[in-house]
Amino acid sequence: MTAVEEEERTVVPLKGIRRTAARRMVAAWEAPAFHLAVEADMGAALRVKERSAGATVTDAILAACAAALRDHPGLNAHYAEETVTRFARVNVGMAVDTPAGLVVPVIKDAASLDLGGLADARRDIVQRAREGKLTMDDVTDGTFTVSNLGMMGIDGFDAILNVPQVAILAVGTTRQQFVPTDDGHGTWRPRARLTLTCDHRAIDGATGARFLAAVRDNLESS
Repeated sequence: MTAVEEEERTVVPLKGIRRTAARRMVAAWEAPAFHLAVEADMGAALRVKERSAGATVTDAILAACAAALRDHPGLNAHYAEETVTRFARVNVGMAVDTPAGLVVPVIKDAASLDLGGLADARRDIVQRAREGKLTMDDVTDGTFTVSNLGMMGIDGFDAILNVPQVAILAVGTTRQQFVPTDDGHGTWRPRARLTLTCDHRAIDGATGARFLAAVRDNLESS
């Protein structure tokens, strides 16, 4: 290799939170995962600012997931060593893009927060994530994760499990779609694709389907 080629190379070492995330991704790839997808009407979620100043569609999604996890504890869980541990606390992680790469800070006790409280917590962790000020406590004890690439124009995707968590929700972008109505006509509605990745060692298809339906129902009535 020439000196010029050496100079053109940039080596970025994995360390800290990023190194931990890399290990988890390898472990997740080995899990027997399956995917479930639905489309949700996002009309109510787009109106969250009318209910709580500073709230966003992401906050509505977090709230919908937190409520569904409270009612479907089988997905608010970890898998390890052939055991499944279900948690009473709902600690929702949110994938955040930062200059240092992807991190997943956690909103603790998300099911106990109202929309305004979730919005405040989300703003705080996102700001600190992008400033590189997260602590290990901020990225541990998550029981479920939400990854929203819809804000980047992605229609839909299959997220990788954030092990040892047993499920993760991927959220696509909201687009206007023509929806037929019972009278033979139709209307344009804002809709988004929700894709749930499940660890089959802990979750069966019907269990995941019921949870995903609950998330969709919560979003549509938010």
